[in-house]
Amino acid sequence: MLNVLWETEGLQAVGIVVLVCASLKLLHLLGLINFSEDSVEDELELSAVRHRPEGLEQLEALTRFNRKELQILYRGFKNECPSGVVNEDTFKVIYSQFFPQGDASMYAHFLFNAFDTDKDGSVSFEDFVMGLSILLRGSVQEKLNWAFNLYDINKDGYITKEEMLDIMKAIYDMMGKCTYPLLKDDTPRQHVEIFFQKMDKNKDGVVTIDEFIDCCQNDENIMRSMQLFENVI
Repeated sequence: MLNVLWETEGLQAVGIVVLVCASLKLLHLLGLINFSEDSVEDELELSAVRHRPEGLEQLEALTRFNRKELQILYRGFKNECPSGVVNEDTFKVIYSQFFPQGDASMYAHFLFNAFDTDKDGSVSFEDFVMGLSILLRGSVQEKLNWAFNLYDINKDGYITKEEMLDIMKAIYDMMGKCTYPLLKDDTPRQHVEIFFQKMDKNKDGVVTIDEFIDCCQNDENIMRSMQLFENVI
């Protein structure tokens, strides 16, 4: 299946699928995929960590998770991250375990920056569940907005060809041997050239969020990938 994805012009679907897969691995490693019984102690323990998250009622209003789901998510997050926050090194360790055949450090860096919405160098429980809510239960528009933010590395509101190339190189590096023998040194650039021409409709050298969303919504591979991991928790 990977072979087909690497060869299609819908290459962007790979990035989105990898994005969601990597997020699911984070859930698995934090012990969040397997539900356990509800516990009222979780809310009482919120004050025991250095970073105290917002109240469950507020997070329930801001996300698509219910109270029980938020308690379960917090329990796993707290067990693995007693300080209440995750730093970039933790992200890199998690994705190196998920992709041992490649180098996931750069992709983890980009993904961490996408989750770190307030740019304070750490991902809090609120940051985590807000991003996860979009990735797993958001509308197509919300998911594509989130993906655009990932590709827009310098956060200037545009995706350049070099930014897209940086992300795709990071994905190729992370997949490592999974792509063998398809990859050559210039393969990421060739694929980005094809995709960028398709997406940059006015040929001004940058991709706006409107161009990005319009192109993705008209790509069957991406639309299918948007629904692959719904309702996993």
